[in-house]
Amino acid sequence: MTPSASRPPFRADHVGSLLRPQTLKDGRENLLGPQTPDQHLAPHDNAALRALEDECVREAIAMQERAGLKLATDGEFRRRSWWLDLIMGWEGVSADRLGTREFTWRGKDGVEKPFSRLWMKSPIRWKPSATARAFEFLKANTKLTPKVTLPAPIVMHMYGGGDNGVRAGHYKNVEDFWADVVTAYRQEVSALVAAGATYIQFDDTAIAFLCDARHRATVQGWGVDPDALLREYARRMNEVIDSAPAGVTFTMHQCRGNREGHWAAEGGYDPVADVLFNGVNVHGYFLEYDTERAGSFAPLRLLPKGKVVALGIMSSKDGALESADDLKRRIEAAAKFVPLEQLAIAPQCGFASSIVGNPLTIGQQEAKLARLVEVARDVWGD
Repeated sequence: MTPSASRPPFRADHVGSLLRPQTLKDGRENLLGPQTPDQHLAPHDNAALRALEDECVREAIAMQERAGLKLATDGEFRRRSWWLDLIMGWEGVSADRLGTREFTWRGKDGVEKPFSRLWMKSPIRWKPSATARAFEFLKANTKLTPKVTLPAPIVMHMYGGGDNGVRAGHYKNVEDFWADVVTAYRQEVSALVAAGATYIQFDDTAIAFLCDARHRATVQGWGVDPDALLREYARRMNEVIDSAPAGVTFTMHQCRGNREGHWAAEGGYDPVADVLFNGVNVHGYFLEYDTERAGSFAPLRLLPKGKVVALGIMSSKDGALESADDLKRRIEAAAKFVPLEQLAIAPQCGFASSIVGNPLTIGQQEAKLARLVEVARDVWGD
């Protein structure tokens, strides 16, 4: 398989989430009521809010078309969180922020805030997909390639506290947990494929966290070898991916945390690159590379032929517009380790992993996406 600009990831691509318009934020609060951080994560059934979402998604699609992209997402406008909305819509899962200090948000001010913690309170069971319904609207309203994002199944294990955390809830046998998670994800992918999805991206922090010595120590504290856990995560990803038809393109986004300008992990891809690139059956990767926290491009030398890496060399965390020359220099640096035809460019993460969004404007967001297209045309000519 030869990488092609006609198959995702495209030369200029983006991770998925977009800044919510203020009208949508206000409408969600007015129609659903005041929201604490983990409320209203399950799918809503409010007709007035859905109509407002429809209008805002159409505007987001138009923006992506103006920027010159070949793909469009719905900006995750119908979600409050990049990951919790999906799994909180299933049976058996709950979340809170009342005790986990294993994983925290970090910021320039040095203050750390806890992550949400998952609890498996009963058997995990898939329910008809709000994500698929949202995708159907996207597909019907764009001529671009519609892209849908899903939280990777492995984040349910890591954010649930590993094997020990899983056993603290409903599941006493961790294999039963994995069997139910994989089954639910297969059903989700099947629903998306039935709705016409051909470009599905898994958003993952679990493997990226294994790049960080601090988080590897946390995993060791669970009594688990981080490298063994990495191989386990690759196997579970493949159990979901390999169930899909051959015509579906899967990509995987690696993120060290992106919430309102904050982050959660650091460390280069060196400890995970071989398994990530050669052990997970996706067609391409979105790799965070906007700061020194992500390390060097050297691990790209392990990328096998036929796969593409979208270099996350543009920041979605602030509004400063990267120069075309700076972006081209970084592409040239990466091309020392992997052929240019196996590269693409993107922001390092979405612009709004939560409904609040990162500290930049919608205008700055569009300028960044247009700059990616400009650079891709100059570098690859397509």
